[in-house]
Order: sequence, then structure tokens, then C-alpha cells
Amino acid sequence: MPIVAVGINHKTAPVAIREKISFNPDNLSSALQDMLQYVQCKEAAILSTCNRTELYLVETKPLSDTQSLVTSWLEKHHNVPASSIVPSMYWHSDQQAVNHMMRVACGLDSLVLGEPQILGQMKQAYSQAKAAGSMALVMDRLFQRTFGVAKQVRTDTDIGASAVSVAFAAVNLAKHIFASLEKANVLLVGAGETIELVAKHLYENKVGNITVANRTLHRAQAMAEQIGANVITLAQIPEHISDADIVISSTGSTLPIIGKGMVEKALIKRKHRPVFMVDLAVPRDIEEQVSDLEDVFLYTVDDLQGIIAKNIENRRKAAVEAEAIVTEQTDSFMAWLRGLNTQDTVVSYRNKCLTERDILLEKAMQQLQANKDPKAVVAELATKLTNKFMHAPTSAIQNAAQGGELDKIVYLRDIFDIDK
Repeated sequence: MPIVAVGINHKTAPVAIREKISFNPDNLSSALQDMLQYVQCKEAAILSTCNRTELYLVETKPLSDTQSLVTSWLEKHHNVPASSIVPSMYWHSDQQAVNHMMRVACGLDSLVLGEPQILGQMKQAYSQAKAAGSMALVMDRLFQRTFGVAKQVRTDTDIGASAVSVAFAAVNLAKHIFASLEKANVLLVGAGETIELVAKHLYENKVGNITVANRTLHRAQAMAEQIGANVITLAQIPEHISDADIVISSTGSTLPIIGKGMVEKALIKRKHRPVFMVDLAVPRDIEEQVSDLEDVFLYTVDDLQGIIAKNIENRRKAAVEAEAIVTEQTDSFMAWLRGLNTQDTVVSYRNKCLTERDILLEKAMQQLQANKDPKAVVAELATKLTNKFMHAPTSAIQNAAQGGELDKIVYLRDIFDIDK
């Protein structure tokens, strides 16, 4: 029962590649159902964030077959040529897959070492898979164990002691560009978890004027009330963007929300006063061509790596402790999985033996009813049962001997208690 983890992330692919196979949360359930049918896997879950897209599968096929089917499905589902994504993809199976999932949940594989948002995103992936009916015993247990490991790492190490995140890096960069954030006008686009963190950091830095633009006003208002911000809809952005010195965007939109033409008009109204823009979304919210404008400083999530690197040193020592916890818990889960497979094997072997017994017993009963000598019938039954149960291990020992597999012979002698 192989476990497979496949994906691309900020280490293997730039945003231009990652956005090609990102999944819209609104369509994730149908995507899971489509993948289950196409790939013919037993269980599945999808994690899709701005920095990574990963598929987690429980399979019965060889890994090579799974690789072919998954690649073909991604090509079909996202309408992208496989050649554009395959070089950026990584594959993990069984113990490596379990270890990878746990490392991801703990923030050990994140752009920002130890960042906490990924755990919430993993929990969302779990909930979506449960709702879609694509998760059963093994994947459910794996996610639950993964969440437990992440909690243990947060409790037992200092991996999350420093407030370091993509949101923090964006605000930190703004602080380096502007002499004072208190006089800056900020436009936040979106009202999800990332923007909430950005808003929190801005509020802590005493930013004077914040406007939140979102598709639905209700979600934006709940966040805006906490920081004293104004609220507008996405459709109102063209009217307000010229007032913004700082624009930070992170939505789940599949198309850019802020285009080059919109920004050009805003710059004219601003009399070409510079604008600092950060696009934290995948797919991108701000058209790539906006970076060509002279008075715009546009950064994507990939551009923040240099700033983030300065803030993670304190977490490196804690990461060593966290890795040890993950390794230990990975071994523990694999032991549970092997136990599960052992139970299945025992049940199957027992059923096989009982079936063979019943067949031979039925023949013996028929012979007794035909007035055959009971002693002869019992002797024949004993002989046939013995031959049946001896056939498979005898063949295994003979094959191992012919192949020179001495370790297998020792193993078989131990199983059948021959030496004793």
C-alpha cells in the first residue's frame, strides 16, 4: 500500500511554473474526484498554496505507473504540456513521502523556515479531502499524525519563536523603502490568512491609513474593524489605487486583478510618485508587465527570499531538533502501517487455509456418506491437508536454494520453526 507525495514548490520552480498547476479552492472537490478516477488511486488529497502544489496518494500500483498517470492527469486537468512541469516535479514514496508531509506541516520545507501558516493550509487540505470523500483509513491517520507532529515541534522547540513569514517579509521590505510607514497609504487586496497577517504587521508598525479591497465586503469588514481600516470591493480598486503608496495583494483569483493599464492611470494621478507593490498570490494578482513601469517597485513571493533569509537564523538550531522529532514520528507511523499490512496478510492467509480445509473436509464427508472406510478417509484427509500446507513453503525453500538466497532460507527456517 504505497504512499506517494508529488509536487512542485518554491525550491524547484519559479512562480511562472507554479501558477500553471495551482488549484482553485472552489473547484478542489471536483479535482479530487477527477484525479481518483483518472489515476485510479485508493485515497488522495491536494495541498495548493502560493509556494507549493502537492498531491498525496495511497496507491496499489508501482510508482512508475503512478508517475505516468499523475503527470498525464495534471497535463489534462490544467491544460499545460507535461514538458513544462515535469522538470520541476519531485516524487517521494512510502517512508520518504511520510517524512516529507510531516516536514511540510512543521514548516521545515517552507520558504520561511518554521512558518506556521502551512499547518493551517494542510488542515484545510485534509478537510477538503474528507468532504470530497477521497480520504480513508491510511490518509486520515497520516494527516492526524502529521498534525500531532507539528504540534509537538511547536511545543518542544523554538521553531516558531520569531514572527517570520512572507507577510512579515513584505512589511519589512516596505519599512526599508519608506522612511516611515505611519504616513503611508496602504491598499491590501484580499482578506485571506496572508493578508490578515500583513494587516497585523502593518497595524503593529502604526500605519496611518489602510484600505482593504475584497470580493465580498463582509469578510473584509471583519478584518478591517480590528485594525481601523477602510473597506472597498475589488471593482472599486481603479478608483482608489492612485491613493496607495503601498499595494500588497493575495487573493485566490485565477486572473490578474491589477493590470498595467490600471497602474499607468494611477501613476498619472499620483504625478509619478513611486508605488511599492508586493504580489503574494499564485496565480499572480498583478500583471507581470507592471514591473516595466518606471515608478513602480513590484515584488513577487520569489523576490522576498533575500529578506527572509536574514530572519531565519534563529530557527536553524530549532530546526535540527524538529528534524529529529519528524524522523522519530515517521518511523512510528511506518511501524503502524506495517502492522496494518501484517493484519491484512494474517487475515488473508487464515482465510486461504480455512477455504482449503473446508474443500477437503467436504470431500471427506462425501466419502463417509458413501460408506468409505472412516480410517482411510481420515488418513487421506490428513495427507491432503499436510500436502496443501507444505506446498507453498516447500516451493519457496527450493526456489531460494536454486537462487542462492541463503538469507531467505534462514528466514523461512525461522518462520516454520525448523531449527527448534
